[in-house]
Amino acid sequence: MKRVVLFLNGTDVNGKVFMVTHSVEELLAAASVKFEIVAKRIFTPQGGEIEDIKLVRDDDVLYVSNGEDFILREQNKIARCSDWVTLNVGGKYFSTTRSTLINKEPMSMLARMFTDREECEWRLPPSKRDQSGAFLIDRSPIYFEPLLNYLRHGQLILDLNLNSKGVLEEARFYGIEGAVSILEEMAIDEEKREKGTASLTRHDVLKAIMCTPISSELRFQGVNLVGADLSRLDLRNINFKYANLHGCSLEGANLSGCCLERADLSSANLEGAHLVCVKMLCANLEAANLHSCNFEDPGGLSAIMEGVNLKGANLEGSNMAAVNLRVATLKNAILKNCDLRSACLAGADLQSCDLSGSDLHEANLRGANLKDAVFDLMLTPLHMSQTIR
Repeated sequence: MKRVVLFLNGTDVNGKVFMVTHSVEELLAAASVKFEIVAKRIFTPQGGEIEDIKLVRDDDVLYVSNGEDFILREQNKIARCSDWVTLNVGGKYFSTTRSTLINKEPMSMLARMFTDREECEWRLPPSKRDQSGAFLIDRSPIYFEPLLNYLRHGQLILDLNLNSKGVLEEARFYGIEGAVSILEEMAIDEEKREKGTASLTRHDVLKAIMCTPISSELRFQGVNLVGADLSRLDLRNINFKYANLHGCSLEGANLSGCCLERADLSSANLEGAHLVCVKMLCANLEAANLHSCNFEDPGGLSAIMEGVNLKGANLEGSNMAAVNLRVATLKNAILKNCDLRSACLAGADLQSCDLSGSDLHEANLRGANLKDAVFDLMLTPLHMSQTIR
């Protein structure tokens, strides 16, 4: 018994071994099943067509086709490497390669039009050509160009004067799903900017700081800064009244003298921030991180945090000498190893607070709720004259 190795016409990969049967027809039938094609012709590596099974020798390497003429592997490789196409999109010409149109988004309309896998069920016939041979596509060339660049290098870059919604519609038309998801987010951000509800970024804040004279007051009153990275910036004396700073990063920032009255700083990160003489009347700092912050003014002025919400906040190791926390809510807050000398905590809710190792010398705790509060390793005794609700 003889055996042969069969490859698809024009390729030298994914070959299959066959037993030589009684006729060429039987060998073609077996190849049709294995390669999932309608095998009609068999060629030698030199391109000679085999019509008699007696011409086949043991361990021959042969090529099977579904009717087309023999394709030299070298010619096929050269053709693939130089397989450039020209597109006429709305009257503007774009030159690119089939691999660019196929590799990044293999299921897009363009990939399905120019794939060389003729047996694919999802293959689309190429569009009509103009007189120069370019493929005609009746769409906007302005919106097509950034999509073609996306297929080339994977980055979606839009000019400042280009509407993302227009590019989005084109991406949907061509079926470029990776670009669709990116453009949908861009369109949402663009809509927010038009409505004035978009969150400002670190770049926006820095630009405002640099454009404002030293003698003028910088105001971000009521501004949306959700999630902004403002870490380690000098933000002294800025008016953030009513501003939304939820989840904002202010790590190591200098907020001395800032007005944060009724601002939303919930879940914000203020670790190591400078908060000297800050005004935080009724601000929301629930679950915020204020680890190792400094509130003490060498001149003796107090940070005003009256009525502030510090539920579940972490203030461990903070210098809070003389801070005004009257009627503040500090339920479940962490105040371990804090300097609270001369602090005003009158009427504050300190239920379940951890004040281990804190210095409460001359602190005012009259009327404070100290239920289940922890006072282990106190640096100064808690005077019995302080009342517990």
